[in-house]
Amino acid sequence: MRASLLQIAVDEGESTGSRRERVASLVREQAGADLVVLPELWTTGAFAFESFGAEAEPLEGPTYDVMAKAASDAGVWLHAGSIPERDPEGPLYNTSLVFSPAGELAGAYRKIHRFGFDKGEAVLMGRGEELVTVRLPDTTIGLATCYDLRFPELFRGLVDVGAETLVIPAGWPERRRAHWTLLAQARAVENQAFVLACGTAGTHAGVPQAGHSIVVDPWGEVLAEAGAGEEVLSVEFDPARVGATRGQFPVLRDRVLGVERPHG
Repeated sequence: MRASLLQIAVDEGESTGSRRERVASLVREQAGADLVVLPELWTTGAFAFESFGAEAEPLEGPTYDVMAKAASDAGVWLHAGSIPERDPEGPLYNTSLVFSPAGELAGAYRKIHRFGFDKGEAVLMGRGEELVTVRLPDTTIGLATCYDLRFPELFRGLVDVGAETLVIPAGWPERRRAHWTLLAQARAVENQAFVLACGTAGTHAGVPQAGHSIVVDPWGEVLAEAGAGEEVLSVEFDPARVGATRGQFPVLRDRVLGVERPHG
């Protein structure tokens, strides 16, 4: 299986519409890949809090339309990163979209853990409530977003409902890049799953981004890692290694806490 992680740079001098079209072209260039992944809030910048309200769009808005067509044109599964979603009957959400090679919406995930410590995203956006997985032909992907990476119970929940590959778009700051790499490897090891973590490049509202998108195998080995700038990170991996790893080293079977067991 071949995946392409598009580490998009967010330039404040580039309009959102122009960026959408540029990124759609990059997606089309990945024809032949099985899965393409975009970062978190690449239309606005993950730290551009003041823009969230103005840039928010309905689920089936402009980004949805452009990305659905790009997925169909390229014939790829597309995790289109996340957008600031405006729910007509509720708050804003940080929502990820996954499209099939036919351009159909296969999954949408509203970010559960909001970053900001009582400001920014934490107060401007609502909290998602549902775990989301999407079945691809060769693997089941579990969806999480950026700050979610710090909460292992979310990923264990995704594994419990069938996730084998964990896909994490992010707008992770450079000053905590060491945590980004460490946590991506930890989530892979503890869940015996592949991790595809796609970050942004550039500077968002004065906050330099970490870049360094990363692909980790179920043993915690780094298969590929990007640099700091805009880049397409492509990697081939074998989804069957998840089942093989879990069979050879059945650590998940020995869980005690948080596991419902029959009585009597």
